[in-house]
Amino acid sequence: MINNFSLLLYIWIGFGVLTFLYLIISKIRTPYGRHSSNGWGIMVNNTWAWFWMEFPALVVMPILSIIGPNELNPFSILLISIWFIHYFNRVIIFPLRIKTKGKKMPISIALSAFFFNIFNGFFNGYYVGFIMDQGSIYNYNVLIGLLIFVTGMTINISSDNTLISLRKNSQGYKIPKGKFFNFVSCPNYMGEIIEWIGYSVIAMSLPALSFTLWTFFNLVPRALNHHDWYLENFDNYPKNRKAVIPFIL
Repeated sequence: MINNFSLLLYIWIGFGVLTFLYLIISKIRTPYGRHSSNGWGIMVNNTWAWFWMEFPALVVMPILSIIGPNELNPFSILLISIWFIHYFNRVIIFPLRIKTKGKKMPISIALSAFFFNIFNGFFNGYYVGFIMDQGSIYNYNVLIGLLIFVTGMTINISSDNTLISLRKNSQGYKIPKGKFFNFVSCPNYMGEIIEWIGYSVIAMSLPALSFTLWTFFNLVPRALNHHDWYLENFDNYPKNRKAVIPFIL
């Protein structure tokens, strides 16, 4: 029998599927970054918007995991640590490094991401702090998941470094080259998807799976938009390069 928490998660995943289909079919380009445009309401500073829209994920999951009745153990501490490391980079380090001086983002986009991260942080934090049975860090899935997560985070950060370095001496966009950019237009997104696949393999839980699916639902359409943008703006863009999955998509 499905309990209320699981039912909410299945509804959440279903909403993600609908969102994914809408983004793919409509080919709408979420208006921030290179796709920024007017007509989406009030605009706010891009760096601060990025900080605040990602901030709930940084704090909600760890807090719920800690204050819940479940006692902390090596397995739960591992899940909290992995989560916190990723979001500390996304919330604190990344906004300070990106070269987005003068760029703005619609407040509607920032708010939607803000509430998404509250829901996502709640589902995963509530599970760890209130529902999860005590796991073990000595299972094979933990080692495999860690390897996958570290691989994904390495790809993600390395790709971010490449993109940031391209903008050091230029306000415009250039064709990124080298490493995983030789295979896909958005290896940073590919790396993030791989990260959360690793997290799901470690956690082996429905909340972790839901977040991995939502990451895919959000980032694949975004990557396809980026890929199309490169093709539209650079005549010499590599024709054999895919959007986010090497040789496939």
